[in-house]
Amino acid sequence: MQATLPMPSATELLPLLPELALVGAAFALLLLDLFLDEKRRALTHALAIASLVLVGVLLVAGTGGQGTVLSGMFIRDNMADVLKTGVCLVSAIALVYAWPYLRERGLYKGEVPVLVMFAAAGMMLLISAGSLVMVYLGLEMLALCSYALVAIDRDSPLASEAAMKYFVLGALASGMLLYGMSLVYGATGSIDLATISANAPLAAQPAMLLTGVAFMVAGIAFKFGAAPFHMWLPDVYHGAPTPITLFIGSAPKLAAFAMAMRLLEVGAAPLGDYWHPMLAGLAALSLVVGNLVALAQTNLKRMLAYSTVSHVGFLFMGLAGGGAQGYAAAMFYALSYAIMAAAAFGAIIVLSRRGFEADKIDDFKGLNARDPWTAGLVLCVMASLAGVPPFLGFWSKLAVLRAALEGGMLWLAIVGIVCAVIGAFYYLRVIKAMYFDEPSGDAVGPRDDRVLQVVFGVNALGLLAFGLFWSPLMAWCQRAFA
Repeated sequence: MQATLPMPSATELLPLLPELALVGAAFALLLLDLFLDEKRRALTHALAIASLVLVGVLLVAGTGGQGTVLSGMFIRDNMADVLKTGVCLVSAIALVYAWPYLRERGLYKGEVPVLVMFAAAGMMLLISAGSLVMVYLGLEMLALCSYALVAIDRDSPLASEAAMKYFVLGALASGMLLYGMSLVYGATGSIDLATISANAPLAAQPAMLLTGVAFMVAGIAFKFGAAPFHMWLPDVYHGAPTPITLFIGSAPKLAAFAMAMRLLEVGAAPLGDYWHPMLAGLAALSLVVGNLVALAQTNLKRMLAYSTVSHVGFLFMGLAGGGAQGYAAAMFYALSYAIMAAAAFGAIIVLSRRGFEADKIDDFKGLNARDPWTAGLVLCVMASLAGVPPFLGFWSKLAVLRAALEGGMLWLAIVGIVCAVIGAFYYLRVIKAMYFDEPSGDAVGPRDDRVLQVVFGVNALGLLAFGLFWSPLMAWCQRAFA
């Protein structure tokens, strides 16, 4: 007779409540969209934003409680709750930015908010992964939704090329990660991350295990966009519609951080002496390549893409430093960067029009003369990305530099400081264009959309507010690793 597995009770599945709520809402909106015409699509969009905010509230309130379910495949802990809250709120912000931009260009489809919600659900599963199977499930759920979102503008050759590159290189990254996982499974005999950690010192074939970890590190670096695995990032950021770039450039960084923590710190903890130097090398290379190539860019989206590579270098610096303080610093940096990236691409959306993308640095020339308030908000964004005190970016950089020093990596901290100074130049170039250059071509001010302006204002000024009161956010991250 075949053995039957006991069905989990509803109480046992309570830690999954936020994910279940989000997936249920996504399916409901997918069905609702079938019965709505173009004029009433705003309803599904608003409900999608409300659903993401509601799930974020559930996470902050701790609804469902923490615990391990599905035979250890799903882990809900402090780190998971913090990162999932960030994912939900940043995804909601991305949808707010997306509505006027996509509608104006005739690109809006009812699938957009649904794909964003399923991508957020994939990120949440990835953040709570307790086994290699859950890591891959969450990762592919996020990736497939992202490929579809990048290709949403089917008539644009640039967007189609970006989607193809994203798909091919994303599949390559997933293959590398899956190959590394298979080697780790072969060496330890388990797909459970905790069991892998326990079995790693006893592995009969340590060379196979180390090779598997090296492939997993490469897959993680690919998903982050760290050098030298960053080749997909500039073309995808440039080719995708700006709100889609905003989404894939912000929230997935939180999921990638969680993936690194689950696979390396939880699964490969006994091998930290091997993967910490790997991350340190990737951090240094990302800092140098990202900042130097960004200096030569005139397209703002490509400049932000290469600056993302440098920011990933700072994030890896915290991970390489190790310890509870280093991981908290890296998590603080991931959250800070998600907010900053949303504001940076939001600035492009606020100034764009149908037929005018405002994605070149020259498009910001003379903005202060046309609209001092918007210029001041963009100043806040660029100053925070550059790491100017007292903005949020300064404290996040300071935290990871301190983590590198405490981890005995003085050389990496020096590289980080030098590259931070280099990186400040191309952000200050945007500020110079706004305040000291004459407008080129037709002078274009921000779009007349009160909701969009309010959201961008809150997003940009939030970088200053969080910079002045950064301690609660940092303490929240530290509690995740206490």
